Amino acid sequence: MNSTLPAGFLWGAATSPHQTEGNNIASDWWALENSRHPLLPERSGDGVDSYHRYPEDMALLAGAGLNAYRFGVEWARIEPERGHVSRAALAHYRRMIDTALDCGLTPVLTLHHFTGPRWFADLGGWTNPHAVGHFARFVSAVVPILYEVDWVCTINEPNMVATMAGAQRAVPDQNAVQAFTTGALPDPDPEAARTLIEAHHIAAEIVRAETDAKVGWSVAQQAFVAAPGCEDQLAEANRLWEDPYLLAARDDDFIGVQAYTGRLVGPDGPIPHPEDPANTLTGWAYRPDALGIAIRHAWQVTGGTPILVTENGIATADDSRRIAYTGEALEHLRLAMTEGIDVRGYLHWSALDNYEWGHWRPTFGLIGVDRATFARSPKPSLAWLGSVARANTLPAPETLETQPC
Repeated sequence: MNSTLPAGFLWGAATSPHQTEGNNIASDWWALENSRHPLLPERSGDGVDSYHRYPEDMALLAGAGLNAYRFGVEWARIEPERGHVSRAALAHYRRMIDTALDCGLTPVLTLHHFTGPRWFADLGGWTNPHAVGHFARFVSAVVPILYEVDWVCTINEPNMVATMAGAQRAVPDQNAVQAFTTGALPDPDPEAARTLIEAHHIAAEIVRAETDAKVGWSVAQQAFVAAPGCEDQLAEANRLWEDPYLLAARDDDFIGVQAYTGRLVGPDGPIPHPEDPANTLTGWAYRPDALGIAIRHAWQVTGGTPILVTENGIATADDSRRIAYTGEALEHLRLAMTEGIDVRGYLHWSALDNYEWGHWRPTFGLIGVDRATFARSPKPSLAWLGSVARANTLPAPETLETQPC
């Protein structure tokens, strides 16, 4: 049997400002890229020029049949210097919201997607004792442009932000960016986690006080699975990596689930992805079942907070593989929904091939981009996902097997 989804189910794609806009010169990541750090071999530069070409990007998504677009506002553009709010930048992002609405796309707006102003990083970023106040001031500046926005994500992947914040605390010269770019990640920093949770709750209060938007945040879920006899280690891995951030969303309007691959947890904790010809361009294992694992864990830990899949996708140069991966992931989403889990939408990562934090080679996009001319080339996967969105129906799988760890 096919599963017809509720009216209003969101079908869309996602991007972040820094990875697509280009020339985000006041941001902390721009400073890192242009420091010639050996672990950031490529710079974002002009990005894919979405700062100017967003109307074309949105038109392509809507024309394919999608009904939602997740994008962000860039703190470094809105507050390039501490205390200075750019009215021009706010007007730009309001034009983006209006363009999405005019295209028939529901905006899912992210307030913080990894990058922040350079001045904020110079003060210690999320390890600064006044970090929450700085973020709250920024959110208050953005709220006036959020009318008619139904979905707001306060912070993208706070567990990853906490990982970087803790690494920067240990290595003040920011060489800890190595962890982010190589995947050899330390555990999220508990103190930074507490700061981020406080920032999220205050931001949510600010947004709710002035808008009718649903508010939540998104978590980078690892889809951990226990090796035989390692259930205690699994619980500890989830306690460090996911559960504090999921618990913080219990009173939210939604929790953003973000899953790409699964990881086995052994006697000594999470096991790195072994090298395998089937691995993706990021070196991750091919695990479309990760989405179902992540959805179930988020639902359990939050106690039933509605779920919005805010990111799911695959880094591959083979678009037929992208379609196969996404189809399998959607089958796992369907099974989770048949268990009574409340899923409100699916947003694919990403809308465009974009800058992947030091590298251009990993291509996640439904739309290819010529980086010399910025010409957009929709891939077959965009039309395929659009057809699924138009039908608003998830086909039942003939066979569905969990991938081996």
